[in-house]
Amino acid sequence: MSVNLSGKQVAEPDLVAQIEQVLEETHLDARHLKLEITESVVMENAEAGRAILQASEGPGVQLSIDDFGTGYSSLGYLHRFPLDTLKIDRSFVGRIGEAAENIEIVRTIVSLADNMGMEVVAEGVETLGQLAQLRKLNCQYGQGYLFARPADAVSIDAWISQKPQWQATCTPRPSSILCPLIRPWCN
Repeated sequence: MSVNLSGKQVAEPDLVAQIEQVLEETHLDARHLKLEITESVVMENAEAGRAILQASEGPGVQLSIDDFGTGYSSLGYLHRFPLDTLKIDRSFVGRIGEAAENIEIVRTIVSLADNMGMEVVAEGVETLGQLAQLRKLNCQYGQGYLFARPADAVSIDAWISQKPQWQATCTPRPSSILCPLIRPWCN
């Protein structure tokens, strides 16, 4: 389960206690929770963000930088924070194919994440052409309207049981709405 945190939430001194309380009340294994924080929120509240992220790491919560590449783009924080995932902003994914430099930005982010041992997610995947390019770049996961529109739990169950056109031989893990883009996650 992925949860977006706002700048206001990141600044709350008892955020970690709140997260631990919710995990206890819901009996959700911390390894199945991913906190998503935008790049700009991390940079605006660097010290508070770092303290929250490091404290959350203890229980096993995963940490993700959302909209990567659109904020302050200080690569130094990637080493200071215990991050698991970089999410490539949809503005980069949407321009794949328009010009060579657009795909190079995505390639660089995918390579950076790979070199740092992080997962990478392409946001805003809307066309089969974008999907093909992302697969060539070995982007691990994607999300966007090509795969599914926002939906409730019942609709998601029905969606998982069918074979959309993009799926081919690939079946998404039921525990994730993110869709795997490369072969290791395919049947």
